[in-house]
Amino acid sequence: MKRSLIIFYAIIIYAVAELIWWGYMLVRLQPARFGMILGEGAMFVVVFLLGAYNMHKSVNKERKLQEQKKNFLLSVTHELKSPLASIKLLLQTIQKRDLTKAQTLDFIDKSLNDIERLDDMVENMLLASKIENRSYSFPKASFNLSTLVDTTVNRLQISKCDCNQQIIDAEIEPKIEITGDKFALTSVVTNLIENAVKYSRPCEALSVKLFRKDDKIYFQVADHGIGIPDEEKSRIFDRFYRVGSEDTRNTKGTGLGLYIVKQVLDKHEATIKVRDNRPAGSVFEVVFGLT
Repeated sequence: MKRSLIIFYAIIIYAVAELIWWGYMLVRLQPARFGMILGEGAMFVVVFLLGAYNMHKSVNKERKLQEQKKNFLLSVTHELKSPLASIKLLLQTIQKRDLTKAQTLDFIDKSLNDIERLDDMVENMLLASKIENRSYSFPKASFNLSTLVDTTVNRLQISKCDCNQQIIDAEIEPKIEITGDKFALTSVVTNLIENAVKYSRPCEALSVKLFRKDDKIYFQVADHGIGIPDEEKSRIFDRFYRVGSEDTRNTKGTGLGLYIVKQVLDKHEATIKVRDNRPAGSVFEVVFGLT
Protein backbone atom coordinates (compact mmCIF):
# COMPACT_ATOMS: atom_id res chain seq x y z
CA MET A 1 0.00 0.00 0.00
CA LYS A 2 2.84 2.44 0.84
CA ARG A 3 4.53 1.71 -2.48
CA SER A 4 1.29 2.42 -4.35
CA LEU A 5 0.90 5.74 -2.52
CA ILE A 6 4.48 6.77 -3.37
CA ILE A 7 3.89 5.96 -7.06
CA PHE A 8 0.57 7.84 -6.98
CA TYR A 9 2.14 10.99 -5.49
CA ALA A 10 5.09 10.79 -7.90
CA ILE A 11 2.71 10.69 -10.89
CA ILE A 12 0.79 13.71 -9.53
CA ILE A 13 4.00 15.74 -9.10
CA TYR A 14 5.23 14.71 -12.56
CA ALA A 15 1.92 15.62 -14.22
CA VAL A 16 1.79 19.08 -12.58
CA ALA A 17 5.42 19.75 -13.50
CA GLU A 18 4.79 18.74 -17.12
CA LEU A 19 1.70 20.96 -17.26
CA ILE A 20 3.64 23.97 -16.02
CA TRP A 21 6.45 23.26 -18.51
CA TRP A 22 4.12 22.96 -21.50
CA GLY A 23 2.30 26.11 -20.43
CA TYR A 24 5.60 27.94 -20.30
CA MET A 25 6.54 26.68 -23.78
CA LEU A 26 3.18 27.74 -25.25
CA VAL A 27 3.52 31.23 -23.79
CA ARG A 28 6.99 31.55 -25.33
CA LEU A 29 5.69 30.45 -28.73
CA GLN A 30 2.51 32.54 -28.61
CA PRO A 31 2.95 35.47 -26.19
CA ALA A 32 -0.22 37.14 -27.44
CA ARG A 33 -2.35 34.29 -26.12
CA PHE A 34 -0.86 34.48 -22.60
CA GLY A 35 -4.22 35.27 -20.92
CA MET A 36 -6.04 32.39 -22.61
CA ILE A 37 -3.26 29.90 -21.89
CA LEU A 38 -3.05 31.01 -18.26
CA GLY A 39 -6.83 30.80 -17.75
CA GLU A 40 -7.22 27.39 -19.38
CA GLY A 41 -4.10 26.10 -17.65
CA ALA A 42 -5.32 27.31 -14.25
CA MET A 43 -8.72 25.67 -14.79
CA PHE A 44 -7.06 22.40 -15.79
CA VAL A 45 -4.78 22.50 -12.74
CA VAL A 46 -7.74 23.14 -10.41
CA VAL A 47 -9.77 20.25 -11.90
CA PHE A 48 -6.71 17.99 -11.87
CA LEU A 49 -5.84 18.79 -8.24
CA LEU A 50 -9.46 18.31 -7.12
CA GLY A 51 -9.48 14.90 -8.80
CA ALA A 52 -6.13 14.05 -7.23
CA TYR A 53 -7.39 15.13 -3.79
CA ASN A 54 -10.53 12.99 -4.06
CA MET A 55 -8.41 10.08 -5.25
CA HIS A 56 -6.09 10.60 -2.28
CA LYS A 57 -9.09 10.54 0.12
CA SER A 58 -10.40 7.34 -1.46
CA VAL A 59 -7.02 5.61 -1.32
CA ASN A 60 -6.46 6.73 2.27
CA LYS A 61 -9.94 5.57 3.28
CA GLU A 62 -9.34 2.18 1.67
CA ARG A 63 -5.96 1.89 3.41
CA LYS A 64 -7.54 2.59 6.81
CA LEU A 65 -10.34 0.11 6.10
CA GLN A 66 -7.79 -2.58 5.24
CA GLU A 67 -5.91 -1.86 8.48
CA GLN A 68 -9.16 -2.06 10.45
CA LYS A 69 -10.05 -5.37 8.77
CA LYS A 70 -6.62 -6.75 9.65
CA ASN A 71 -7.02 -5.63 13.27
CA PHE A 72 -10.53 -7.08 13.27
CA LEU A 73 -9.24 -10.50 12.22
CA LEU A 74 -6.54 -10.38 14.90
CA SER A 75 -9.11 -9.33 17.52
CA VAL A 76 -11.57 -12.06 16.50
CA THR A 77 -8.83 -14.69 16.66
CA HIS A 78 -7.91 -13.56 20.18
CA GLU A 79 -11.53 -13.25 21.27
CA LEU A 80 -12.28 -16.79 20.09
CA LYS A 81 -9.14 -18.38 21.52
CA SER A 82 -9.52 -16.88 24.99
CA PRO A 83 -12.89 -18.47 25.97
CA LEU A 84 -12.03 -21.69 24.14
CA ALA A 85 -8.81 -22.01 26.13
CA SER A 86 -10.74 -21.32 29.34
CA ILE A 87 -13.41 -23.93 28.54
CA LYS A 88 -10.75 -26.49 27.63
CA LEU A 89 -8.87 -25.91 30.90
CA LEU A 90 -12.04 -26.12 33.00
CA LEU A 91 -13.19 -29.35 31.35
CA GLN A 92 -9.73 -30.91 31.65
CA THR A 93 -9.70 -30.02 35.33
CA ILE A 94 -13.11 -31.68 35.82
CA GLN A 95 -11.87 -34.74 33.92
CA LYS A 96 -8.53 -35.15 35.70
CA ARG A 97 -9.21 -33.95 39.24
CA ASP A 98 -11.36 -35.42 41.97
CA LEU A 99 -13.54 -32.37 42.58
CA THR A 100 -16.41 -31.90 44.93
CA LYS A 101 -19.90 -31.49 43.50
CA ALA A 102 -19.86 -27.77 44.34
CA GLN A 103 -16.52 -27.27 42.54
CA THR A 104 -17.73 -29.21 39.51
CA LEU A 105 -20.91 -27.15 39.28
CA ASP A 106 -18.87 -23.94 39.61
CA PHE A 107 -16.58 -25.01 36.75
CA ILE A 108 -19.58 -25.93 34.61
CA ASP A 109 -21.15 -22.51 35.27
CA LYS A 110 -17.92 -20.81 34.22
CA SER A 111 -17.77 -22.93 31.07
CA LEU A 112 -21.37 -22.02 30.21
CA ASN A 113 -20.56 -18.32 30.68
CA ASP A 114 -17.67 -18.64 28.23
CA ILE A 115 -19.92 -20.49 25.78
CA GLU A 116 -22.47 -17.67 26.01
CA ARG A 117 -19.69 -15.18 25.32
CA LEU A 118 -18.70 -17.18 22.22
CA ASP A 119 -22.33 -17.38 21.15
CA ASP A 120 -22.74 -13.59 21.45
CA MET A 121 -19.62 -13.05 19.38
CA VAL A 122 -20.70 -15.42 16.61
CA GLU A 123 -24.20 -13.90 16.53
CA ASN A 124 -22.61 -10.44 16.22
CA MET A 125 -20.47 -11.46 13.27
CA LEU A 126 -23.37 -13.22 11.52
CA LEU A 127 -25.73 -10.28 12.04
CA ALA A 128 -23.10 -7.76 10.88
CA SER A 129 -22.49 -9.84 7.75
CA LYS A 130 -26.22 -10.06 6.98
CA ILE A 131 -26.67 -6.31 7.52
CA GLU A 132 -23.70 -5.54 5.27
CA ASN A 133 -25.05 -7.85 2.53
CA ARG A 134 -28.60 -6.55 3.03
CA SER A 135 -29.83 -10.12 3.40
CA TYR A 136 -31.53 -9.63 6.76
CA SER A 137 -35.21 -8.61 6.72
CA PHE A 138 -35.67 -7.56 10.40
CA PRO A 139 -38.94 -9.44 11.06
CA LYS A 140 -40.99 -7.47 13.59
CA ALA A 141 -43.47 -8.57 16.24
CA SER A 142 -44.73 -7.30 19.58
CA PHE A 143 -42.75 -8.41 22.65
CA ASN A 144 -41.94 -7.36 26.23
CA LEU A 145 -38.82 -5.16 26.15
CA SER A 146 -38.69 -5.02 29.96
CA THR A 147 -38.26 -8.80 30.17
CA LEU A 148 -35.61 -8.75 27.45
CA VAL A 149 -33.53 -6.08 29.23
CA ASP A 150 -33.94 -7.77 32.63
CA THR A 151 -32.87 -11.16 31.25
CA THR A 152 -29.84 -9.65 29.52
CA VAL A 153 -28.77 -7.74 32.64
CA ASN A 154 -29.00 -10.89 34.76
CA ARG A 155 -26.97 -12.85 32.22
CA LEU A 156 -24.23 -10.22 32.01
CA GLN A 157 -24.12 -9.47 35.72
CA ILE A 158 -20.57 -9.81 37.03
CA SER A 159 -19.81 -11.06 40.54
CA LYS A 160 -16.05 -11.61 40.38
CA CYS A 161 -15.22 -8.75 42.74
CA ASP A 162 -13.75 -9.31 46.16
CA CYS A 163 -16.67 -7.41 47.66
CA ASN A 164 -19.04 -9.60 45.60
CA GLN A 165 -21.02 -6.48 44.74
CA GLN A 166 -23.62 -6.21 42.01
CA ILE A 167 -22.00 -3.93 39.45
CA ILE A 168 -24.96 -3.52 37.08
CA ASP A 169 -27.54 -1.29 38.78
CA ALA A 170 -30.75 -1.82 36.80
CA GLU A 171 -33.92 0.30 36.95
CA ILE A 172 -36.37 -1.37 34.60
CA GLU A 173 -39.95 -0.19 34.31
CA PRO A 174 -42.13 -3.31 33.98
CA LYS A 175 -44.46 -4.30 31.13
CA ILE A 176 -42.99 -2.09 28.41
CA GLU A 177 -44.18 -3.56 25.10
CA ILE A 178 -42.52 -2.75 21.78
CA THR A 179 -42.89 -3.86 18.17
CA GLY A 180 -39.61 -4.85 16.60
CA ASP A 181 -37.13 -7.59 15.78
CA LYS A 182 -36.54 -9.28 19.13
CA PHE A 183 -33.35 -11.05 18.01
CA ALA A 184 -31.76 -7.87 16.62
CA LEU A 185 -32.83 -5.73 19.61
CA THR A 186 -31.39 -8.34 21.97
CA SER A 187 -28.09 -7.76 20.20
CA VAL A 188 -28.49 -3.99 20.75
CA VAL A 189 -29.10 -4.38 24.50
CA THR A 190 -26.29 -6.94 24.88
CA ASN A 191 -23.73 -4.88 22.96
CA LEU A 192 -24.43 -1.67 24.86
CA ILE A 193 -24.21 -3.32 28.28
CA GLU A 194 -21.15 -5.41 27.34
CA ASN A 195 -19.42 -2.26 26.08
CA ALA A 196 -20.11 -0.50 29.38
CA VAL A 197 -18.66 -3.45 31.33
CA LYS A 198 -15.70 -3.74 28.96
CA TYR A 199 -14.64 -0.09 29.21
CA SER A 200 -15.12 0.14 32.99
CA ARG A 201 -12.61 -0.70 35.67
CA PRO A 202 -13.08 -4.01 37.55
CA CYS A 203 -15.97 -3.79 40.05
CA GLU A 204 -16.93 -0.33 38.76
CA ALA A 205 -20.70 0.16 39.00
CA LEU A 206 -22.71 0.96 35.87
CA SER A 207 -26.33 1.88 35.37
CA VAL A 208 -29.01 0.45 33.07
CA LYS A 209 -32.41 2.17 32.83
CA LEU A 210 -35.56 1.45 30.84
CA PHE A 211 -38.58 3.73 31.16
CA ARG A 212 -41.43 5.52 29.37
CA LYS A 213 -41.56 9.31 29.12
CA ASP A 214 -43.54 11.68 26.87
CA ASP A 215 -44.85 8.91 24.58
CA LYS A 216 -41.34 7.55 24.07
CA ILE A 217 -39.37 4.60 25.41
CA TYR A 218 -35.88 5.34 26.77
CA PHE A 219 -33.10 2.81 27.24
CA GLN A 220 -29.96 4.18 28.89
CA VAL A 221 -26.61 2.60 29.72
CA ALA A 222 -24.21 4.73 31.78
CA ASP A 223 -20.69 3.79 32.89
CA HIS A 224 -17.83 5.47 34.74
CA GLY A 225 -15.12 4.13 32.44
CA ILE A 226 -12.54 5.73 30.18
CA GLY A 227 -15.04 7.84 28.24
CA ILE A 228 -15.03 8.74 24.54
CA PRO A 229 -13.14 11.80 23.21
CA ASP A 230 -15.36 14.32 21.39
CA GLU A 231 -13.47 13.86 18.11
CA GLU A 232 -14.25 10.13 18.12
CA LYS A 233 -17.95 10.29 19.03
CA SER A 234 -19.00 10.65 15.39
CA ARG A 235 -16.99 7.58 14.34
CA ILE A 236 -17.77 5.00 17.02
CA PHE A 237 -20.71 3.58 15.03
CA ASP A 238 -18.51 2.87 11.96
CA ARG A 239 -17.79 -0.75 11.11
CA PHE A 240 -14.54 -2.06 12.67
CA TYR A 241 -13.90 1.27 14.45
CA ARG A 242 -12.63 1.07 18.02
CA VAL A 243 -11.83 3.92 20.39
CA GLY A 244 -8.14 4.67 20.91
CA SER A 245 -4.95 3.63 19.16
CA GLU A 246 -4.54 0.09 17.85
CA ASP A 247 -0.99 0.07 19.24
CA THR A 248 -1.87 1.01 22.82
CA ARG A 249 -5.40 -0.37 23.28
CA ASN A 250 -5.83 -3.07 25.92
CA THR A 251 -9.60 -3.49 25.71
CA LYS A 252 -10.99 -6.56 23.97
CA GLY A 253 -13.44 -6.24 21.10
CA THR A 254 -14.00 -6.57 17.36
CA GLY A 255 -15.37 -3.12 16.46
CA LEU A 256 -18.71 -4.54 15.31
CA GLY A 257 -20.89 -3.99 18.39
CA LEU A 258 -21.79 -0.32 17.99
CA TYR A 259 -22.00 -0.67 14.20
CA ILE A 260 -24.69 -3.34 14.69
CA VAL A 261 -26.43 -1.19 17.32
CA LYS A 262 -26.71 1.79 14.94
CA GLN A 263 -27.84 -0.28 11.94
CA VAL A 264 -30.52 -2.13 13.94
CA LEU A 265 -31.85 1.06 15.54
CA ASP A 266 -32.03 2.79 12.15
CA LYS A 267 -34.23 -0.08 10.93
CA HIS A 268 -36.50 0.50 13.94
CA GLU A 269 -36.61 4.29 13.41
CA ALA A 270 -35.01 4.73 16.82
CA THR A 271 -32.20 7.13 17.73
CA ILE A 272 -29.06 6.69 19.78
CA LYS A 273 -26.96 9.43 21.35
CA VAL A 274 -23.76 9.32 23.36
CA ARG A 275 -22.76 11.96 25.88
CA ASP A 276 -20.16 12.31 28.61
CA ASN A 277 -21.02 11.00 32.05
CA ARG A 278 -20.01 12.86 35.21
CA PRO A 279 -17.38 12.74 36.59
CA ALA A 280 -16.15 10.17 34.05
CA GLY A 281 -17.43 7.69 31.52
CA SER A 282 -20.16 7.69 28.88
CA VAL A 283 -23.95 7.54 28.64
CA PHE A 284 -25.61 5.84 25.67
CA GLU A 285 -29.28 6.73 25.26
CA VAL A 286 -31.64 4.94 22.90
CA VAL A 287 -35.07 6.45 22.19
CA PHE A 288 -37.94 4.50 20.63
CA GLY A 289 -41.17 6.07 19.51
CA LEU A 290 -44.30 4.37 20.84
CA THR A 291 -46.38 2.87 18.06
